[in-house]
Amino acid sequence: MVIKHLLPILGILGVGTGVGGLLLPQTAAQSTVFLLEGIALACLVIYFAGNWKRLKTFSGSRSTRLGFNGILAVLLMAGILTIINFLVIRHGGRWDLSETRNFSLAPQTLQVLGELEQDVRVLVFAHERSPGFRTYRDLLEGYAYSSPRISVTYVDPEKEPGLARKHEISKIDTAVFESGEQTVHVPKPSESNLTSALIRVTTGDAKRLVFLEGHGERRITDQERGGLSSAKQNLEAQGYRVAHGTIRKDPALLDDTAVLIIPGPRESVEPEELTNIANFMAKGGRVLLLLDPQVTSGLEEWISQWGLTLGPGIVVDPEDRVAQGSPTALLVRRFTNHHITEGFTSPILLPVLQPVSFEQPPDTDLKFTSLLQSSEESWAETNFEETTPEFDEGAEEKGPFALAGALSRKRTGSEPVPAMVVIGNSAFAGNTYLQFPGNTDFLSNTIAWLADENTLISVSPKESAFPPFIPNPTQEHMLFAVQVFSVPFLMLLSGLTVWRQRSRL
Repeated sequence: MVIKHLLPILGILGVGTGVGGLLLPQTAAQSTVFLLEGIALACLVIYFAGNWKRLKTFSGSRSTRLGFNGILAVLLMAGILTIINFLVIRHGGRWDLSETRNFSLAPQTLQVLGELEQDVRVLVFAHERSPGFRTYRDLLEGYAYSSPRISVTYVDPEKEPGLARKHEISKIDTAVFESGEQTVHVPKPSESNLTSALIRVTTGDAKRLVFLEGHGERRITDQERGGLSSAKQNLEAQGYRVAHGTIRKDPALLDDTAVLIIPGPRESVEPEELTNIANFMAKGGRVLLLLDPQVTSGLEEWISQWGLTLGPGIVVDPEDRVAQGSPTALLVRRFTNHHITEGFTSPILLPVLQPVSFEQPPDTDLKFTSLLQSSEESWAETNFEETTPEFDEGAEEKGPFALAGALSRKRTGSEPVPAMVVIGNSAFAGNTYLQFPGNTDFLSNTIAWLADENTLISVSPKESAFPPFIPNPTQEHMLFAVQVFSVPFLMLLSGLTVWRQRSRL
């Protein structure tokens, strides 16, 4: 008798735990889901076993048989839909119909995923209410879909503090990439950060960048408008080791350095330092020169040995000027065919820069490629006393000009090949101007090419693809008519049609 009184409770408990197990969030442990579904199955089996005689008697009546046929048809249709949904989930495609392709991974990311040769485990320490959870989920679903070697686990650090301590998690919304003995932390969810972490964790190699100091250069420790702290942060997010210092007192600073960056020196580089830089280049070193106009850096004679000349003058370009601003502040949109600028669409903001020219030295195998170009309407302004720059025929040179260039020797074997990129401005990499996506991509791609890591190409953040829908009066009336009248009327009409057909039976 006690069991019979418990049967309704077991039935309700079985349905409740079954539905609860299906509604658990994806962050829940699989063991919890299996436990709830197991309890539900056991309760329902006991319930139906205890009511077997009653069910058998009930099923013998004519009305039950007719109702059973209807229920069977519904169950068959539900089974068919379940199978279709299962196949779609397991083997379905993904389509991104958004205007800005917000839900598609960049070609660079897809290339990295397609070339994976080892398994990568991603642990996301976040909960559903945290700000970055949804971004991580949307991005990593694409990563896991594109490569079977990616596995993703979501961990709530508040519920599993031991696991969070084990992985040294200091803040929520942190992802940890693990592959073999390599581990890389991602503190902010973005495709660029995730792809860079994926590259680092599978290669185990973090190349070293050195920013030269001691001549009034822009500093990576400077967080003011003209500093390079944002550049340092972006490069470290891509997995580089970033250092700074002077080779005047410490020539060994260039040891184990992939790229030497000289960001806008205001004083002359001394001869012994030039010798150290030349020796670094002779061993296959790579150098990025950011040289501002009207400044003597002491590098002029050294770069002339490579066929390079900067200036004279400041580039003025009426076609590429920033809106109605200064004609010397250029929004460059002309890119040449080079790996650094491949696929570029965002313009680069370059305030006050000098032209870069190249003349092939005799008996050399150097290859120079202009990266950025001014328009044919540009000229090199040399009269700085004019309030409004004007082209002086015969006294000033007419464009177009190369505004940045990549120089390297031809590769003949497996030996490291020296290379150099020269840009006639250093302010574009400062904290103020690095906020522009084109500037960020240009700096990141330049460093990646010099470091011979062409897979670490920057992925710009995607713009929002959800502009608000503001209907006009006609659209408002149409929406009101459809929602308030048309849909309820169609439902009423279909109900009356079914009732009329059944009443004729």
